Amino acid sequence: QVQLVESGGGLVQSGGSLNLSCVASRSSFRIHTMGWYRQGPGKQRDLVAQLSDDGTTGYSDSAKGRFLISRDKSKNMVALQMNNLKPEDTAVYYCSAHHVGGGGFSWGRGTQVTVSS
Repeated sequence: QVQLVESGGGLVQSGGSLNLSCVASRSSFRIHTMGWYRQGPGKQRDLVAQLSDDGTTGYSDSAKGRFLISRDKSKNMVALQMNNLKPEDTAVYYCSAHHVGGGGFSWGRGTQVTVSS
C-alpha cells in the first residue's frame, strides 16, 4: 500500500474547469499505472481515466474529449484536467495506483467535485 493525496477539487459552474492532482508518497513499491475514479451520490465507483508506464491512456466515454490525464513519473504525480464540466460530473474523485507488491492497488481519500447547473 502507498499513500496517495488528492487536491484541486471544489465547486464550479456548469461549463467550467478544474484540475485535480495526486501525489504518491515515497514507497519501495514500483507504481506502473495511475488513474482517477469517481463516485457520485448513490452510485458505484467508476474509472474515469488511467495512464500506464508506457504512456497508454484510457478514458470513460463521458470523459473522452473533455478530460485529460497526465503524469510525471519522476514525481509520482498524476493530474486530471477537467473541462466543460457538467452536473453529472459531481462526485468524489479518487486517485488510484497499481503497483508491484503491497497488495498491488491503492486508493487516495478522495476530493469532492461539485458542478452546479
